[in-house]
Amino acid sequence: MTLAQHIKRPFVWLARFRHRRGYGVHSPFAFEFITRVIYERAPYYQYAGLALRQREEARQRGKEWAQAELLRVKKLLFRLVNRAQPACVVDVGTPSAASLYLSAACRKAELTQAATLDDLFLDAGVPVDFLYLHAWRDAAMVEETFRVCVPRAGQRSMFVVQGIGYSQAMRECWKRMVRHPQVGITFDLYDVGILLFDHSLTKQDYIVNF
Repeated sequence: MTLAQHIKRPFVWLARFRHRRGYGVHSPFAFEFITRVIYERAPYYQYAGLALRQREEARQRGKEWAQAELLRVKKLLFRLVNRAQPACVVDVGTPSAASLYLSAACRKAELTQAATLDDLFLDAGVPVDFLYLHAWRDAAMVEETFRVCVPRAGQRSMFVVQGIGYSQAMRECWKRMVRHPQVGITFDLYDVGILLFDHSLTKQDYIVNF
């Protein structure tokens, strides 16, 4: 997140105020997901250890690596992976401390990392259970990576896209993802978007004041 986005963030929060904590959400699944996963505030025992590891690694990797995502986004990624319990986690974008949170939440998951789409090598037939796509400065890359990964999504897959509200290009990209016929319920948190693929649930895009 850039300095300008940090300055803008309080106004975004106010504009989304009525979308807080599941107010007005009638779907039992969506309400539970918002209140028990997105808004979960339990101090997971691994948070302290992850913060320590981040500080230690930041000495070599640098400030940009450590601060590429807000802390609340990294904690959300941990909760989402913990919820999904994927066999495969795909992390696409400039390397960041988020990878620590992704890998810690599900030790059994195989983590595949790629800085660019050219670096993304997926074995034939392997599904993408969990995708974290954080390349919001290049909306075209985001959309192309989504196009490559979405055929590998299953009913229980979860895709998380960073920065869906950070630029006009990303906002348009997000709208196209939401409309994709394979995508089901989606959650627009401004800092990230969450795409689910379970078509037993009514397709709807929920705005959440995160």
